Amino acid sequence: MLHVINHPIIKVKLSRMRNRDTDSKAFRSNLVELSELMAYEVTKNYHNVSFPIKTPLASTVGYKMKENIVLVPILRAGLGMVDGFKSIIPQAPIGFIGLYRNEKTLQPVEYYCKMPESIYGANIIVLDPMLATGHSAARAISILKQYRPKTIKLASIVSVKQGIDEVLKIHKDVEIYVASVDQKLNKNGYIVPGLGDAGDRIFGTK
Repeated sequence: MLHVINHPIIKVKLSRMRNRDTDSKAFRSNLVELSELMAYEVTKNYHNVSFPIKTPLASTVGYKMKENIVLVPILRAGLGMVDGFKSIIPQAPIGFIGLYRNEKTLQPVEYYCKMPESIYGANIIVLDPMLATGHSAARAISILKQYRPKTIKLASIVSVKQGIDEVLKIHKDVEIYVASVDQKLNKNGYIVPGLGDAGDRIFGTK
């Protein structure tokens, strides 16, 4: 259930994001562009329905997405991926889950949850740039399963095996899409080599 997207352009954009000299504006723009590329991979197994359309020259067959898709970023860093996915799936409504990590226990604490009405029975794509310990992602997915979705996919930029294993241990039915599986977590639970604190770098808070 793990998909590592091995694409040369994604590697270039991820390298720019990893670079500590990349400023917040460039970090955000590369994250949006990388998310657009990931959106193609995450949605490639969804289906279309056909309908008749007319071009300026003739009648033909058009297509639209069959699936009801809902994007759910994990606040706050997940917001950085929304524009990229939304540009590829503009019809998708957006739900929000707010979780912060207790720095002593490394466990997630929920502080916000707001979902669109269409969440029930939907195909949900969870957005979070960092899959570190996996606790926040696993908790978010548990919350979302209360809405009885058809499928749940998790899209992250950088990850480690520990976080991947944690999510799949609890949610064996979830597909995970990442741009990189990094080496390890440090003693503070940050991904190494990683790209630093994604939220701080997106919003320029450090």
